[in-house]
Amino acid sequence: MNRYLALHKIIELGNFTKAASAMNCTQSAISQMISSLEDELKIKLLNRSKSGISLTKEGERLYPHIQRLVYEYRTVKEHAQEIRGLETGTIRIGTMGSISTHWLPILISEFKKKYPAIEFVLLEGDYVSITEWIKTGAVDFGFVNPDAVSGIKTSPVKDGRMMAVLPPGHPLAENEIVSLKDLGKEHFILLEEGNHSEPLIAFKEQGIHPKISYVIHDDYTIMNMVEQGLGVSMLAELMLKRIAYNLELRPTEPPVIRKMAIGYKDRLSLTIAARRFIELLKENMDKLP
Repeated sequence: MNRYLALHKIIELGNFTKAASAMNCTQSAISQMISSLEDELKIKLLNRSKSGISLTKEGERLYPHIQRLVYEYRTVKEHAQEIRGLETGTIRIGTMGSISTHWLPILISEFKKKYPAIEFVLLEGDYVSITEWIKTGAVDFGFVNPDAVSGIKTSPVKDGRMMAVLPPGHPLAENEIVSLKDLGKEHFILLEEGNHSEPLIAFKEQGIHPKISYVIHDDYTIMNMVEQGLGVSMLAELMLKRIAYNLELRPTEPPVIRKMAIGYKDRLSLTIAARRFIELLKENMDKLP
């Protein structure tokens, strides 16, 4: 089985050196495993060149079957681990600030009551980076907007509103609801979200060309900048709970909704622990803010 795992790791990581490191063996041992596998199958699986490693045409035809074999092997190991009570393991999650702050602490705390030895690794990014992490296996699953991704499976969770974020005393704060038209006239601080931005899509649908003054990757930086009067913004309502900044928050007209889903490569690639965590998430959606 190690030979198939070695081939899978080489394709996943792109070279023999990284694969050897990931499998805790020498590069020579990895090369021998691939040669042995090619001898047994009587097929050349890999092209080796200065530009890197790639599957041969025959290798490309066989690789989906090898992937399934590797996933099934991992599933068997995970089931054995589950029989032992999920004694150890790591769940890797691609996430974003609002989810990390307001959902995951609640869910992880609840999960650890049943599986205390499971560890968690949280990688924060935008929709593009999270999707890439899912595809490469860097994370088991991630939180994504289903409209912003392709090439992965998604399962809807909980949608949320986007809110207009205004400095204290701003004239627009006199309104209970802020129109996108009025918001677009202000100096706008945009949250960098890769190729899919809910505010920009909403503005475009209304034929509005906002005055983008800043593009910032961090929600809290945007809140601080808005508080200092550098502009207005639009952020997820979830992110704006229990904040320490002096801001005016208003719903928008028309409403801007942020869709949220769990994204994963396929069900076979999910570990037992990851599946159990997703099940917990689904069961507790109504309890989450």
